[in-house]
Amino acid sequence: MIRSLFIWIAVAFITFGLSFLVVLATIFRIDSNLYDTAARTWGRWILKISGTPVIVEGLENVRMDAPQIFVSNHVSWFDVFALAAYIPKRYRFVAKEELGRIPIFGQAWKAAGHIAVNRSDRAQAVRALEAFGRLIREDKSSIVIFPEGTRSKTGELLPFKKGAFMLALHTHVDIVPVAVIGTRDILRKGDWRVKKGRIILRFGEAIPTQGYTEANRNELIALVRERMQQLLSQPVDQGKGRGNVGDRQHPRA
Repeated sequence: MIRSLFIWIAVAFITFGLSFLVVLATIFRIDSNLYDTAARTWGRWILKISGTPVIVEGLENVRMDAPQIFVSNHVSWFDVFALAAYIPKRYRFVAKEELGRIPIFGQAWKAAGHIAVNRSDRAQAVRALEAFGRLIREDKSSIVIFPEGTRSKTGELLPFKKGAFMLALHTHVDIVPVAVIGTRDILRKGDWRVKKGRIILRFGEAIPTQGYTEANRNELIALVRERMQQLLSQPVDQGKGRGNVGDRQHPRA
């Protein structure tokens, strides 16, 4: 209990400290590269303080020279920390609008280019995703989406929402299925106790969206779900080294 309390106090200090730095950078128009550095630092510091090593697999499937849509399972807040820390290119998370309303953090979130979507207004959500679709094609960055829309309590994949796939169809950007394994054992939905554990972060082979339309959109959704399930089902290699292997596996541009 004391360990978990210490971790959450540290998370609060890290989150709002870095958010304040990003807000200042926006006010004084400092180089936007700071935004990416702050996001990765945020994820890595939280993982380090919680004593959570991360093994990263499949980084050869991450293209530095082209936009991609990372579609990941979601069972814990530690999914977010791991992805933020170890996606080796510029990225933008898509999340519910409520995150953008958190004082300081919400301002930093928006300033860094992350996407807050109003789920109750479908037309607005579609316009926002289309706008950011155009943006990632221009700067060759990527978008991170949790297609289940919320954290799974059981660890089983929930039904996928259509937003990520509509974005992919409208922009013809490849989808990269991602599996985050081990985070539910560290922090489950509805619990605040942070336990010790190891995270496996797996990037699957990119799925081209050329040839898919709204007419056969469900086929694309089913394919991505199948690939994600395969990534989740692969056995964990217990012989792999301890620590953050991802530090040594970033692909070259």
